[in-house]
Amino acid sequence: VAKMSAPTKEERKACWGSRDEFWQCLDRHSEDAAKCQELRLTFEARCPQQWVKHFDKRRDFLKYKRKLETEGYHPLETAGKS
Repeated sequence: VAKMSAPTKEERKACWGSRDEFWQCLDRHSEDAAKCQELRLTFEARCPQQWVKHFDKRRDFLKYKRKLETEGYHPLETAGKS
C-alpha cells in the first residue's frame, strides 16, 4: 500500500493560492470555467486530487448558501395542489 505524505507548508500555500486565483477568475467571468481553464489546470496540478474534490464541493456549497442568504428559502410547491 502506497503511503501518501502530507503536503508541506509551501505545497499547501501553493495549493490554496492557485485555488483562490481560480475561484476569483470564476467570480470575474460569471462561473464560465472555459475562461479559467489554465488556472483550473494549475489548481489541479498543485493540489492533491482529494483536496480538489473537497474544494469543488465547498465552492458549490458556498454559492448555494450565498443564494439562500440573498434570495431566501422558497420551498417547492407540493405536487397535486389545485
